[in-house]
Amino acid sequence: MKSFNRLIIIALLLTAALFAGVNLLLPRFLPDSGMNEKNCLVEAERVSRTISEGGEPDLSACSFITNVTPCDGTEEFYETKGNACFREINGTVYRLDYQLPSASSTVRIAANIAVAAASAVMLGVLIYMRQKLVLPFDRLSDMPYELSRGNLTVPLKENKSRFFGKFVWGTDMLRESLEKRRARELEFQKDKQTMLLSISHDIKTPLSAIKLYSKALSKGIYTDEAKLAEVYEGIGQRADEIEQYVSRLTSSASDDFLSLEVKEGEMYLSELVDGLKQYYSDKLSELHIPLEIGDYDECMLSCDPDRAAEVLQNVMENAIKYGDGKGISLSFSEEEDCRLITVSNGGCTLREEELIHIFDSFRRGPNAGNKPGSGLGLYICRQLMSKMGGDIFARTENGNMHVTAVFRKA
Repeated sequence: MKSFNRLIIIALLLTAALFAGVNLLLPRFLPDSGMNEKNCLVEAERVSRTISEGGEPDLSACSFITNVTPCDGTEEFYETKGNACFREINGTVYRLDYQLPSASSTVRIAANIAVAAASAVMLGVLIYMRQKLVLPFDRLSDMPYELSRGNLTVPLKENKSRFFGKFVWGTDMLRESLEKRRARELEFQKDKQTMLLSISHDIKTPLSAIKLYSKALSKGIYTDEAKLAEVYEGIGQRADEIEQYVSRLTSSASDDFLSLEVKEGEMYLSELVDGLKQYYSDKLSELHIPLEIGDYDECMLSCDPDRAAEVLQNVMENAIKYGDGKGISLSFSEEEDCRLITVSNGGCTLREEELIHIFDSFRRGPNAGNKPGSGLGLYICRQLMSKMGGDIFARTENGNMHVTAVFRKA
């Protein structure tokens, strides 16, 4: 902000220097034309001839001569306050006052007007940029830093600027999303801790019973066959209880911990494809991976536009990460009231029996190697497609991977 204010001050100083240059230097390059002086002399001779012939000169028809005065015998007659010439006509001296138009003054006025107009426009643009661009952006400059610190409680002030209105709205939506996600994470951690403490406490009872039974058996306390059978049965029951608690832990770990939200909506297929193409055109160009998009018929899809794009982006990222880099293709087909979008890439090394697990959470295929990832991408895709009333599946064919997203038509 301070740098832009200095820019405005520099512009004002340059404007002042330009005005000084116009008024001080321009006249030196625009001297009065000698043609005016010649015309003035010609006009003076014509007036003198008219007087010598006994006529009265018509000054209204003169362009330069403004007054003709005969000598009155005083010294003030020869004192001129402007331009004048003297002529002796028929024994009488006449003073002819004249005025020469200044070409430089006209040009100077025009130049001043032009400089003033250009300066006003320049300063107006700078002030407009300051108020509409620099000042709103300066207010937003601290927001990324505050978000990185976890300061998510202060909302952004509404801004109706056509330049930053959508950016402010989107940033505030991001802040709210991060705030909700943090609240959900804290709640999840709280529930997880509570559950672990509860199950840990519950496991202690059957575990203590098993330890007592095992200790008694090791010392040979029980010799009666019926009592031994009762002890063995008790150990089995306590083991079953522990197994139930373990099942609860497993079931809790497999719950939808991401809390994915989907909004009902509609979008044209071309909007989805064009957005995907625009998003990946630069990235694929840098990686030298060709993208082939097949022909399709326009239709309306029933989906959350943002989530639909997220699904295809996740599939595209997998195609880039695990493909052979020789090309990625998008193909389209129809099945009943659904539109199928298939992303295909080469270099697939997955076995057929491994395909059923690639949509599981935290599950990565053997082809992942050292490539970064969490094993959640395709899991998220399946959850989102399910919530949008669609589906997603994968198949392999001749070393090619085909992942198909099924969208319902609106």
